[in-house]
Amino acid sequence: MAMRNVGVAVDFSPCSKAALRWASTNLVRSGDRLVLVYVNTNYQIEQGVIHLWEQNGSPFIPLNEFSDPSITKRYGVSPDNEALEILGQAYQKGVEVVAKIYWGDPTKKLCEAIEQIPLHCLVVGNRGLSKIKRFIYTCE
Repeated sequence: MAMRNVGVAVDFSPCSKAALRWASTNLVRSGDRLVLVYVNTNYQIEQGVIHLWEQNGSPFIPLNEFSDPSITKRYGVSPDNEALEILGQAYQKGVEVVAKIYWGDPTKKLCEAIEQIPLHCLVVGNRGLSKIKRFIYTCE
């Protein structure tokens, strides 16, 4: 069976961590690659990193490096322990876990990630909105 690239868009909010947990539990299987996609809208970090990878995003960051605060600080990312625990559990199931950081508009960069990586699917949270609020926002 071919490896799938399963993306999860995260901002480390409760909803994005729920999406990460769902994808890790219900979607990925041994041999798949779980790609954590984070879009940084903050340009107040090390400028060299931004200039190197602003256009196409960072290279894949393996889980062991993504767990290191000194490395994630360079990218302007602060993953919390809950997210790292979910990723660790996926890794133990035989899933390759990597992160990819983008800079810019999240909507645009998530669409680019689907094509550039390429992703077989992208899981996103619901921004904590109820079904009614989500319906209203999509109708506007």
